[in-house]
Amino acid sequence: MVPAPYRMSLMDGAIILDKPAGITSFAAVRKIRWLVGGEKVGHLGTLDPLGTGVLPMLVGRATRLARFYSGHKREYVAKVRFGWATSTYDAEGEPLGEPCSVDLHDSAVESLLEGFRGTWSQVPPPVSAKKVNGVRAYKLARKRQPVALDPVEVTIEELELVDVSGPIATLRCLCSVGTYIRSLAHDLGKQIGCGAHVAELRRTQVGDFGIDGALSLDELEAMHDQDRIGEALLAPADLLPEIPVQRVDAGVAARIRFGHDFRVNPFGQSADARVVKAVGPDGRLLCLGKAVSPRLFHPFLVFD
Repeated sequence: MVPAPYRMSLMDGAIILDKPAGITSFAAVRKIRWLVGGEKVGHLGTLDPLGTGVLPMLVGRATRLARFYSGHKREYVAKVRFGWATSTYDAEGEPLGEPCSVDLHDSAVESLLEGFRGTWSQVPPPVSAKKVNGVRAYKLARKRQPVALDPVEVTIEELELVDVSGPIATLRCLCSVGTYIRSLAHDLGKQIGCGAHVAELRRTQVGDFGIDGALSLDELEAMHDQDRIGEALLAPADLLPEIPVQRVDAGVAARIRFGHDFRVNPFGQSADARVVKAVGPDGRLLCLGKAVSPRLFHPFLVFD
């Protein structure tokens, strides 16, 4: 998905940020909020400070769409360093035990990966946003208090060995929300018996948002300085492409703004859909509508 020009009186839509390493997702949100003039901003899935890549940001009224992205898959490319584990399961943590020399072989790593494909129970890292008795796990870990997290069911649809170079294996992983690549690396290290951690992590996909359409902070700052930041926004009507679009005329658009039901064309995708995006004559998203009877929809999320 490539950003296209989109301008409104308010900043509404999505920005695909290529997050740099070294900042938190929350810090990235603050930066984007400043660039779009203080509009409400929310991200779609935390990315570790060490991680780079796709961090979609919903801006303005488009933040109302966040709930529809909760189940979207993620794709990562990770460099896993074998030889020692760390307290955070990545390169930012303290080493656990003495490092050992490792010379990986493709066949040995590939045989391990098979056991992590599919659906299984994964224990999150101790330094994570999961809660233990109402307290974030990372807060307990930083105080060196014991952290016992329950396993969470995750699904790894694709797990590919991209490259092996000395003690480093590069992996590509397509997985469900809630999957921790750091835990995957840690578990692989335990399987081999030498420990392992994530040395580099890059997220390349979140749902339909891909790295090809992502913009760096430098690019976004330049667009802001040139008064072109609106061009970085994907229009709300273009988001959630899996939901059919129903174009309506000015009269129906007016009724939708007052919460009235609307009918869709008996032909096409909208006729049998459970949810549709109603788009006005000007191309703006008016609402999301849910089916209440055949070809009749009620607006349950009004934008205009």
